[in-house]
Amino acid sequence: MPDRFGDRLAALVGDRHLQRGEAVDERYRKDLTGKYATAPGWAVRAESTAEVSAIMRMAHEAGIPVTVIGGQSGTSGAAVPSDGGLALSLERMNKVHAIDTLSMTMDVEAGCILQVAQEFAEAQGAFLPLDLGARGSAMIGGTIGTNAGGNRVVRWGMMRDMVIGLEAVLADGTVVSSLTKMLKDNAGYHWKHLLIGSEGTLGIVTRAVLRLRPLPTTRQTALIAAPSFEQMIRVMRRLEVSLSGQLSSFELMWADFYAAMTEAQLPSRPRPMANGYGIYALVEAMGGNAALDGQMFEQALAALMEEGLLSDAVIAQSDQQREALWAVREDLSPGFTPRRPFTAYDVSMAIADMPAFVDLALANLKQAAPDATALFYGHAGDGNLHANVSNGRMDAEIKQAFDLAIYRAVSDLGGSISAEHGIGIDRLPYIGMTRTPEELDLMRTLKHAIDPRGILNPGKVFTMDAQ
Repeated sequence: MPDRFGDRLAALVGDRHLQRGEAVDERYRKDLTGKYATAPGWAVRAESTAEVSAIMRMAHEAGIPVTVIGGQSGTSGAAVPSDGGLALSLERMNKVHAIDTLSMTMDVEAGCILQVAQEFAEAQGAFLPLDLGARGSAMIGGTIGTNAGGNRVVRWGMMRDMVIGLEAVLADGTVVSSLTKMLKDNAGYHWKHLLIGSEGTLGIVTRAVLRLRPLPTTRQTALIAAPSFEQMIRVMRRLEVSLSGQLSSFELMWADFYAAMTEAQLPSRPRPMANGYGIYALVEAMGGNAALDGQMFEQALAALMEEGLLSDAVIAQSDQQREALWAVREDLSPGFTPRRPFTAYDVSMAIADMPAFVDLALANLKQAAPDATALFYGHAGDGNLHANVSNGRMDAEIKQAFDLAIYRAVSDLGGSISAEHGIGIDRLPYIGMTRTPEELDLMRTLKHAIDPRGILNPGKVFTMDAQ
């Protein structure tokens, strides 16, 4: 049959920005993990909010599902389009419109790469605090859609804390825009918070005003070790005070994770600290006093060593050493590749419950698959814990057993099955384990009110029919 919908899209954006059927590029049809691959009918690259609005009006009329495609750095299948649906890429919408160094704000389009936005801010003497391992591929819109956290939440919070103003296109093409720079506004409902973390199921974010901070001029980094989890968290709380608010990162690494990553990295860099301690953490402080900040950092760690809260500490003395320390946490490929096939989780709970979660998860995994191993690491600032689980093979039955082992442990502790990568497709069957039926009914009510035809990223987060 004639592709009338595709022809209308081509007339709007031009043939070079439209792909159809089997010609749709793989990056628009697959997720990062490769577990989910679909056959969308079209992929289109929009250039402006006006084009997105026109595209959504067409899709709404035709009842065609639309999924926004970003940097594809998520791991839950949240950004794979429906079969026969439309993959909508915002990669051409990548401009930084303005930086206001008095109001400390950035006006940026949703398709801008996070690292580009970071560098643009720094060139103006400002600082975008959000930072994560996928900074070179993740787009601003995607970090808003998943309420990304990352490495600096302990000081500056998650993406929700950085979004001041928002522009979005609704399912029927309506544009809602409040690109304000105001930090405080209590005039009615804050609709932006519905869209933040909604994985593109309620609206398509096209532009945002983000809160910036003054650019720190000093940076102190250390790898530390403590005898126990409780002592390590006491270290974090002490540093929050003794570093006078400069503590920006506190990345936890369980001993098995540290040993596996540093062993795998030995061909390219030496192990920065011995194995065998109870728990490890990467600590970073950012400030503005070159004469005093380094001394304050060293004194704070030395005091904790003297008290016995810390077992060891290695402080970076150069940018090269800093990069080597961060590589333990971020250069995961050498350590994870031999574990393939594996499944990765990002869950959250009260910080004090993290050791109990690890114990419960390991017990559940041993019962489900005695040969399974798990490596744990995460962000202490927001209770976000990652787990990499493997037993050398993976099929649907094994994957389900791993999922239930991890999510039952989370549920028992009143946590969440998703901390920052979203629910997507992967965690859809399990959302009821940490969300009540009443909460899910409220979500369905909101979804139906805003997207009555159900065309925005369908099949993600939850099902429209109660299970």
